[in-house]
Amino acid sequence: MENKKDKKKFLRKIGFVLLPFLIDILCKTLRVNVVNKNYIDKLIEKKQNFVVAFWHGTMLYAWYYHRKNKMAALVSQSKDGELLTRVLKKWRYNIVRGSSSMGGKEAINIMVDLVKENYTIAITPDGPRGPAVEMKAGAIVTAKKGSIPLVLIGIAYRKKKILKSWDKFQIPFPFTRCAILFSEPVMIENHLTYEETDKIIKKKEKELNELTDEANRIV
Repeated sequence: MENKKDKKKFLRKIGFVLLPFLIDILCKTLRVNVVNKNYIDKLIEKKQNFVVAFWHGTMLYAWYYHRKNKMAALVSQSKDGELLTRVLKKWRYNIVRGSSSMGGKEAINIMVDLVKENYTIAITPDGPRGPAVEMKAGAIVTAKKGSIPLVLIGIAYRKKKILKSWDKFQIPFPFTRCAILFSEPVMIENHLTYEETDKIIKKKEKELNELTDEANRIV
């Protein structure tokens, strides 16, 4: 029994080491169609950082896409979050550990501080536990408090493996088509009330779902 446990621990460690490299190779094989790329290109040219939000289930290529920018990521404190942290560190992300349920306020305060250091902030607004494709406050509040634009990303893969997880996590097949759609950057006014901010969250949730639907149509 002890040998089996040791074997599992060994295989888990091997997986932790190899996974970042395997994901990197997988993303490089994808045939990507980027729509509205000019929206973020203009921000980057002006050296304007921003908050970027995309759904947890389709997040893989979004993380990869932004790897060459000055990025910080909000990652949960779970075991899955530890795995994602290893991948993102390979892509030189500054990692903030927290979520809406664990260390949320502290995490947002750290992200706002990183905004002041000109980091672009990446958030999966339905993570880490869901419900899937329902937006929580983190992305909106960070953009609001940091006084920087919010950009939404819809992502779709033509051929993929869909896991039996809460977010129906999608793993694209090598060399498959991928569509990535950017929304126009918007500012979230920092004087908004709680009720007004909540309306913005619901509006942006709808927009992000529409972007994702459009990505699925064109992929």
